[in-house]
Amino acid sequence: MKIKSVFSRNRQDRADTLHPGRAAINKSSILHRIKRDRVYLLLLVPVLLHYILFRYVPMFGIIVSFKDYNLFKGLWESDWVGLKHYRVFIENPDAWIIIRNTVLLGFYKFLFGFPAPIILAILFHEMRWKKYRRFIQTLSYMPYFLSTVVVSSIMIMLLSPSTGWINKVIQSFGFEPIFFLQKAEWFRTIFIASDIWQSVGFGTIIFLAALSAIDPQLYEAAKIDGAGRWKQTLHVTLPGIIPAIVILFILQIGGILEVGFDKAFLLGNSANLDTADIISTYVYRIGILGGGFSYASAIDLSMAVIALIIVFSANKAARKVGETSLW
Repeated sequence: MKIKSVFSRNRQDRADTLHPGRAAINKSSILHRIKRDRVYLLLLVPVLLHYILFRYVPMFGIIVSFKDYNLFKGLWESDWVGLKHYRVFIENPDAWIIIRNTVLLGFYKFLFGFPAPIILAILFHEMRWKKYRRFIQTLSYMPYFLSTVVVSSIMIMLLSPSTGWINKVIQSFGFEPIFFLQKAEWFRTIFIASDIWQSVGFGTIIFLAALSAIDPQLYEAAKIDGAGRWKQTLHVTLPGIIPAIVILFILQIGGILEVGFDKAFLLGNSANLDTADIISTYVYRIGILGGGFSYASAIDLSMAVIALIIVFSANKAARKVGETSLW
């Protein structure tokens, strides 16, 4: 294939040399397409600027993790220490606790949060009363547009041992109120449940779009063969959205270590720190509050490398199992 591509490029170069007008036509066609699609290209500018300024430019800061960074000396004058901070993190007994907490939260979030929008999208798809479906869809989208601070505040109010209605229901059955946010064993349940409630509705959009692309004739053929609603879901609906499921599976499995800082910080306290302390909160304490910028950068870079390995592994597995993958 490489030899053919080289020969084809050589033929194209010779053709452009023999026919210089053809190269000019190609360039003019590119300029014509750019001029024609200039409005859409302008819409890409904010996105490109966002990624350049907030994703690629900060990558230069990776060098901090290999230095003993001193704020007064500056980046270039700070002492080079190599992998010192990485070794300190690996040898730190607290490191495995926060890694365990982060992995468990990310895994539970993926385990329960990933199938939730798929199930909800299928339920929406099966609803025959359109007005009721639109109303329920609108209600399910609304929590997504609430900030994490608002969602966390709602959870704190609902779970309050004195004024929260959840504890009032518990007390109405004759039981003692439960101090949910003061018990480490309840933190993961509260975190995952609130995250699913906030994001499940908005997550159905992609799957509803995939469901709308399924040929209705497939359902008609399944009905003729005697398939009920359940068998139609198994043999028509699910296979129709498998490509979307695989793509989102790969993207979300790479985010297992990227558990949100905001909610963990707002719902966490000294009483539930055994399960609430994750990598992002630990980095905040070490880097921002403690001034250990180099150590915090080393931790973040380590987790980013692990997440990249997970994404590559998931993509490779998806490519071996089926035809759908990110690349």
